[in-house]
Amino acid sequence: MDISKYQLKVKDISKTCNPSLFKFTSTAEIKPLKGIIGQDRAARSLSFALDIENEGYNIYLAGYFGTGKTTLAREMLEEKARKNKVPADWCYVNNFKNTECPHALSLPAGLGKEFKKDVDTNMDTVIKHIVKAFEGEEFEFQKSAILNHFMEETNQIYLKLEDEARTFGFTISRTQSGVSSIPLKEDGTQISQDEYMALPDDERAELMKKSTIVQEKINEAFRQYKELENHIKEQIKELELATARQVAVPDFTTLYEKYFALDEVVTYLRDMHQDVLDNIDMFKTVEDDSPMNLLRRMDKRAQVRRYQVNQIVDNSALKYAPVIFETNPSFPNLFGQVEFGSEFGVLTTDFSRIKSGSIHRANGGYLVINVYDIIKNFYVWDKLKRIIKNKEIVVESMSKTFGLGNSETLQPEAIPVDIKVILIGEPEYYYQLYAYDEEFQKLFKVKADFDIDMQRTPKHVKEYARFISSVCVAKNLNHFTPAAVAQVVDYGGRMADDQSKLSTLFNKLVEIIYEANCWAGYDKSILVNREHVIKAIEEKHYRSAMLQERMQEYIDQGTIMIDVDGFKIGQLNGLAIYQVGDHQFGKPVRITAKTFRGEKGLVNIEREIQLSGSIHSKGILTLNGYLGSQYAQNKHLSLSASLTIEQSYGGIEGDSASSAELYALLSSLAEIPLCQGIAVTGSVNQNGEIQAVGGVNSKIEGYFQVCKNKGLTGRQGVIIPRPNVKNLMLSEEVVAAVKTNLFTIWATRHVNEGLEILTGIEAGEINATGDFPVGSIHYLVNRKLSNWDSRGGYGIPSGLRTPPRKTGIRRRARR
Repeated sequence: MDISKYQLKVKDISKTCNPSLFKFTSTAEIKPLKGIIGQDRAARSLSFALDIENEGYNIYLAGYFGTGKTTLAREMLEEKARKNKVPADWCYVNNFKNTECPHALSLPAGLGKEFKKDVDTNMDTVIKHIVKAFEGEEFEFQKSAILNHFMEETNQIYLKLEDEARTFGFTISRTQSGVSSIPLKEDGTQISQDEYMALPDDERAELMKKSTIVQEKINEAFRQYKELENHIKEQIKELELATARQVAVPDFTTLYEKYFALDEVVTYLRDMHQDVLDNIDMFKTVEDDSPMNLLRRMDKRAQVRRYQVNQIVDNSALKYAPVIFETNPSFPNLFGQVEFGSEFGVLTTDFSRIKSGSIHRANGGYLVINVYDIIKNFYVWDKLKRIIKNKEIVVESMSKTFGLGNSETLQPEAIPVDIKVILIGEPEYYYQLYAYDEEFQKLFKVKADFDIDMQRTPKHVKEYARFISSVCVAKNLNHFTPAAVAQVVDYGGRMADDQSKLSTLFNKLVEIIYEANCWAGYDKSILVNREHVIKAIEEKHYRSAMLQERMQEYIDQGTIMIDVDGFKIGQLNGLAIYQVGDHQFGKPVRITAKTFRGEKGLVNIEREIQLSGSIHSKGILTLNGYLGSQYAQNKHLSLSASLTIEQSYGGIEGDSASSAELYALLSSLAEIPLCQGIAVTGSVNQNGEIQAVGGVNSKIEGYFQVCKNKGLTGRQGVIIPRPNVKNLMLSEEVVAAVKTNLFTIWATRHVNEGLEILTGIEAGEINATGDFPVGSIHYLVNRKLSNWDSRGGYGIPSGLRTPPRKTGIRRRARR
């Protein structure tokens, strides 16, 4: 029996990059790479989604961290945005008819800033002109003329009243409390109170009668005075209005002429112009510093603020459509907010306190958000979807948006939204949103998938070199030699765990580039050499390998029992993968099987104590199918067996140990020992075929380290699934050991091949009569199972079995 046919050669277990592929002496000589490589599918999907303008074609960039999602998005969005015009500026202004509903004005890009300045300058000028006009000689002269006329008319009313009162024997007295009538004596002097009381009753009654008539005259005169006063006030108001209109019209005319093409702006200016004329009192000078006048001054400042322009979007600096990356998509950061201020101890707000969000700034362009940051806040996610659907945004508080309160009275006018939203996140989030959010399916119709690896073609290898060059240029690092570049390429292949692929996790590659540059700096080398890259990789491994080294120490000491030499029945070394943060390593685990007569079948000890994951339990149950198919075609499968991974105290997941568990089980049944120097990894199906597993490089290297520490004998090695051969990117140390025949790697496709490698005995193929070759592994297993079945009597059809005798004891027991 020749088992060497399963043995892998040196060329099969690794693939290295030849530095001669690169025609440069350092990466300084090649053109730096722009963008990313190896993501053609994602780039094609993103390009299509950016070109289509129909509703719902927003984009989800799906890929794992470090695959270049943000880099590609930035590059392609910038390129697309350059073809689109700069969107309009947006301003909020006072609604003079309803201050609680501010108007939103759209102006061509760059004109919003100018409009705000023009309005501020114009209002300063208008106020100065009105104040100056009110303080001017001409205004004072006209106002004085009106007041003088008022005084003359007032005196005439008083003199007339005095004359009429004297005809009734009374005179008129003006005091601070008002106007009153006083009776006179015949000599024209006033009657005193005592004299009045001394008069006869009939004379006093006559005076009272005349006093009533005089009082009516006084009331009539007072009415005429009030009418005259109101008339004079109207005249002064008309004078003020005419004066204000005269000085304000030229200033506003300039604005009308400049913005005549913008109807909404002109309408706003007309409303503002009229409001200025309707509130002339604001521009009058308050002369003293009394507390009341001080409050009036503060109130005037607040009133003048109504004429300001609140520009919330300023695109004057843009040259093309905006591309906004929102790194903190909180509710106010995305959708804007209405701020409050304290005036006279009361919280107030107005249109000038409206603040914009990322959506306002990205309007007319592209908004990029990390999905993990946004789906944590359902209220942000819901409003974002609403904005995309309704194509408009209203600035309001979160509580008001979701009906949790209505403390704010401001209701700004909605702004139309034309925006393309790009979400960046891992694939898991996409599938969850797609499954549980129907609106997501309608709003994000394009998914751009980013792969974690790419084909290892000469083109991509050379682009790796250009990528290294771009990092060196961007970060001002030492450039790399061809050998150093080749080592980075090999590292990328190892990260991909595939001889035909390279990793696209560029953030991991950048880390190695940075660290290799640092090691080159320690050596005072002007170029990064291969040794520096190797050192960076080794040191990166060392920083994370404390747990790995501690486990290796336990194995070396015998605390964790692992045999790497000799032969034992029902015992085998499986290979496990441990993941600690970003560090992955493999270590052997002892797998044991015990078989005995019974009907319990296979007992997975880990499952019984709830340490077995569902996939591991599936692997164990799959063994039942294989055993039944192989040995129970003409008999019942009478078997009790226990399987366990020794010294395992944590949860176990995965089915990569199922082939090792099957080998241990068959060894126990056949009573044939297994070589302890050979570790096994691989999943097995019900047909006995060996299936690929993950982490094969780490598993092999982990077991090699154990064998190396215990002493390499040349009889040690690892059996892996044949489909995993393409994944082999083993370290130079393991390759050297294989090359010198100190360590061996076998690749198998079927359980029978693994049995022959582990035992040195033919596995045995079943013949047409249902028998196995005498002396083969399967023959020995089948013989034991048949023996257990015949001794137990379980193979006899139920109709031919002899029923048990009913003894008297049983009858008495039933009674």
